[in-house]
Amino acid sequence: MWTPLPAIHLARRLARLTPRDLREKADRTWEIAPAEEGLERPAVFLPGQLERVTGWVFATEHPRGAMTGGRPIVHAATRAFLLRDAVLVDGVLYKDEACWHLQPQARRLPHVRVEREIARGAVYCTASGNKYFGNWLMDDCATYPLAAAEGTPLTTDQPVTFHTPAYEDWLGMKPERVHAARIRELLIFEDVGQNSSKHRRCRSLGEKLRAHIEAPLPHPGVFILRGRTGMQRILQNEVELAERLRDQRGFRILDPSKVDVPTIVRTCAGARAVVGIEGSGLMHGIMHLPIGGAVVALEPPNRFVRVYKDLTDRDGQSFAFVVGALAGKGDFTIDADELERTLDLLPSVDAA
Repeated sequence: MWTPLPAIHLARRLARLTPRDLREKADRTWEIAPAEEGLERPAVFLPGQLERVTGWVFATEHPRGAMTGGRPIVHAATRAFLLRDAVLVDGVLYKDEACWHLQPQARRLPHVRVEREIARGAVYCTASGNKYFGNWLMDDCATYPLAAAEGTPLTTDQPVTFHTPAYEDWLGMKPERVHAARIRELLIFEDVGQNSSKHRRCRSLGEKLRAHIEAPLPHPGVFILRGRTGMQRILQNEVELAERLRDQRGFRILDPSKVDVPTIVRTCAGARAVVGIEGSGLMHGIMHLPIGGAVVALEPPNRFVRVYKDLTDRDGQSFAFVVGALAGKGDFTIDADELERTLDLLPSVDAA
């Protein structure tokens, strides 16, 4: 089987024609969970921290407003879209003149051969989830149950991370990895809002993972090492900070790059606080944070990230941060005393 759509879209892109949104081509749209209104919770931080911030990512404004809290916020609805006769080729969904990129295309020339046909499939993966492990765990895995309830759960066939197969196994995920297929009935989802449905599904993920280990005992917290993994932002005194919290506060130290998923779950389960450099690695611990727990993000001053505050606000947890000081190209340091003083502002940390 063949499809001309990738070649047609390449020609349109060369002609600088903007593709239509795939959702506009839906034959049917419905709401899975309604939108909800709420208030942003104030973050926990020492005086003077926000004044150090010189840059931020994954946001359009300085983090001051979000960290101060009290602003009204609307958590978007979760919606489903049904399309007929779509194709998924080389990480891109196509339907007529509309498309949706789920990952960077792997080749310069368009792939036009369709290898299989799927009667009814539901795509749960996202472009951000295919790029960042943290988004995969907090977003794509949470959408998977919606997809599995509607058809064959589909994802792209790009290479997976070291931990993906074990997480999928423990979460009961059995997706079809697709390179090139025609899908007679395709379901896609809009599931970015942190509404009550997303909250329940995310909490369920942690419960499923902990069901594979002995009931965990509460402990003060876990320090998650980033090291030189992922996009480089090296915390020069990372190990020293982790060892200080271990020796003085009973924290556990976790290097996810060196251990398997069972070890990760056993180390993080029961933690009242998750500390580490902002980034995907924090999700290993956030999955298991109880209500009242805390995320303490160690932030480079030129790259502040507030993404995980959306999750802690949703789940009744605290988001705290310490902004570091630049120390060479791409490196930074965190003041150990400031980190400890920030932890002292969190009564839940030592409540275990």
